[in-house]
Amino acid sequence: MATVYFHQRAAAVGQKSLDMERQALQAMMIHLTQELPSGEVLEVVHSLKEKELSSRSYTSEQIFLISSHQSDKNGLATLIAYNAGLRSHELFTICELQQRQPNIRPVSAKKFMGRSGKAYTVQGKGGLIREIRLSTDLAENLETTRLPEPIKITDRGVHYDQFYAIAAGQSWSRSFSTASTRTLGWSAGSHGTRHSYAQERMEELQSLGCHYAEALEIVSQELGHFRPEITEVYLR
Repeated sequence: MATVYFHQRAAAVGQKSLDMERQALQAMMIHLTQELPSGEVLEVVHSLKEKELSSRSYTSEQIFLISSHQSDKNGLATLIAYNAGLRSHELFTICELQQRQPNIRPVSAKKFMGRSGKAYTVQGKGGLIREIRLSTDLAENLETTRLPEPIKITDRGVHYDQFYAIAAGQSWSRSFSTASTRTLGWSAGSHGTRHSYAQERMEELQSLGCHYAEALEIVSQELGHFRPEITEVYLR
């Protein structure tokens, strides 16, 4: 039970606080409740909160914790943005692949390698429409929010056609930052979900046999900027 508690706390507090709480509970369980035999210790759990100041990425545990402290619409948007590496405004534009085809661009045959699920498209910077991939469970959740007809949305002065009733844009970004600060004590902003996607995909692709430069190229295509050197910025 104590171990479960500390794994939950690991995403919210730093290592020093986590160790102090563990030591206090350990002393109580030995000397007061006698639930822990003298000489035994509680498992050391490592904090998930510690991160390099220069990094904008989140761990998967942190993403799920943040989403659990948001409304259903915002929480689903957070999981989708993380799963597909989306910009905040791209959440407005998610559309089934058969309903809207991506722009023709040279792409690697290994794009989405290691990722199963359902194909959608989004409209990114400059109006570029690209294919994305959502996990099966998230696609099923997304489809429950499908609108009868697309609606017109304006966010930050830009007009979008929205196909699903999920959060997106500025309101989602604010919700994400608020939930992150409330649960973790800090926020790297909603764009951090793209950093997390890039870093995880680089590891996945290299573990599947892609060399570093090839993985950079593939991730740049999945993120929609098509510039490997930009992908490297996401790896910091």
